Amino acid sequence: MNDLVPRYEVTSKDEFTDKLLRYGAVAAPPVLAAVPALLFFVLFLFSSATPTAAMFFFLSIISLIAGFVVGLGASAGSLIYRARWLTGLRERIAVDGIRADEVKWFNKELKTSEKRALKEIKSRNLLLADAYTETLASRLTATRIVRSSGQELVLAKRRKNKLKYLKSENMEDFKKEVDHDIESIQKIRQEAKEMELEAESRLQMIEAASRRGTELAGNELALKKLSARSEQLPLALEEAKMEDQLRREITEELEKELEEDL
Repeated sequence: MNDLVPRYEVTSKDEFTDKLLRYGAVAAPPVLAAVPALLFFVLFLFSSATPTAAMFFFLSIISLIAGFVVGLGASAGSLIYRARWLTGLRERIAVDGIRADEVKWFNKELKTSEKRALKEIKSRNLLLADAYTETLASRLTATRIVRSSGQELVLAKRRKNKLKYLKSENMEDFKKEVDHDIESIQKIRQEAKEMELEAESRLQMIEAASRRGTELAGNELALKKLSARSEQLPLALEEAKMEDQLRREITEELEKELEEDL
């Protein structure tokens, strides 16, 4: 399964793209407004004829306003593109589980209380901050699996209902396979919910330990268990998705055959 779902490593190109889009969105309005306006203003300063100088001064004002408006449009476009790009990047990262060093890419999915707690813990104890980040990675992974498996479960149940109206020699076997898919997804979802609760409980324990100024006993072993589960569950869900996709394609073929017979 690991061969089918290779781990995605964030590259320096991804880092550069993110910075370019983020800073570009901020810089676009002032740059696009100032550069042409400054050019026309310089021409205005060096113009000897009054009509020409007035024209360049007028153009500098117009270009300042127009450039700023165009810059706002470019900034909005950059932000929209960055949001979509980050969504795709997060999906690729999360396929095989989120790691501690990848949590920064999921800042949007962190709760306000988690962001605040992480900031406070970093200022007090770096070791506990690492443990908190590791646990956040597990919590994010579990939350995503709960959401994704829920969607897959709905699709699988819809497909099961469609099978009632289809006729085929191997229909009973196919129904059993779909039932097996539903059972597998339900099991994965339940495990993800348990992992989510465990991670949230662990986050509270680490936060409390940070406030008391103490270390967390058994922290390393608990984190290893959470990390192992956060790596296994995404792969299990991807495998279930692949099997479900195969059933979906077969169902579509059966529907086409039924339509042709009618």
